[in-house]
Amino acid sequence: MKKKVVGLGEVLWDLLPERTCLGGAPANFAYITTLMGDQGIVASRVGEDSRGAHALQRMKELRLDIDHVQRDEEHSTGTVKVELDGQGVARFEIAHPVAWDFLEWTADWGQLAEEADAVCFGSLAQRSGESRATIRQFVQAMRPGAVKVFDVNLRQSCYSQEVLAESMRLADIVKLNDEELPKVMSLGDFQFSPGDELGAARQLIGEYDLKLVCITRGGRGSLLVSSAPGRDVEVSEHPGFRVRVADTVGAGDAFTAGLVHEYLRGAALGQMSEVANRVGAWVASEVGATPTPKSKLERVLAEVG
Repeated sequence: MKKKVVGLGEVLWDLLPERTCLGGAPANFAYITTLMGDQGIVASRVGEDSRGAHALQRMKELRLDIDHVQRDEEHSTGTVKVELDGQGVARFEIAHPVAWDFLEWTADWGQLAEEADAVCFGSLAQRSGESRATIRQFVQAMRPGAVKVFDVNLRQSCYSQEVLAESMRLADIVKLNDEELPKVMSLGDFQFSPGDELGAARQLIGEYDLKLVCITRGGRGSLLVSSAPGRDVEVSEHPGFRVRVADTVGAGDAFTAGLVHEYLRGAALGQMSEVANRVGAWVASEVGATPTPKSKLERVLAEVG
């Protein structure tokens, strides 16, 4: 049975040196979710401008559910100037303020929150007070048992200790990369030794009552640490898959989508690691965050390894 999985937050255009691509973690996440067989739903806001119309059309082409994308008559559709270094790693310059800084709590979003099986939200879309309040209201309105995923996704100065701490309190799963981990630990009252990712994950689980912490390591795979009441933590490390990197834009979002897909089906930690790393590696090996599979997704993922 298809699950209803929501990408909540920013939708924007990535302005790369040689092309312009639809972007924003929620759309990237929802796209891979849809490829994997669930219903990927985008909950965001675009301007009543040409870029907004183009974004809606592009999401339709990607078979995303856009019924819950809000339109803003006063603010423009978001853009991000993206620069890639020699290894294909992205750096971002994010326009502000834009439509997704004004996410609005509506009856439509209230119903969506009640129906969703999972939501993924990040810190970037919470840079404005209005969107931050709306995102928190959405997550709190979800039914018991629905999965709440906080993808940390630190960008520039668009985060604070309060935003990170409150978001982790709301979440069941927290995903962050190995570069973000020291920053997150330094903002809280934690003890952190460089390289002790397992110790850091244990502290986050204990402090915020999390079910799963995922730390991605770029081309070096990932660390997953889970906890259940009355049980010791379970750990899964994955070395990742070696691929020729085209660019890393959207690879982390793809990883999260693969992780959530498996988590919703009660997969073992090792299976979650395997699928999430395969999906992330595939996107990193292709140009852009929403590549088109050349065959069925299962075959594409098998070829990644």
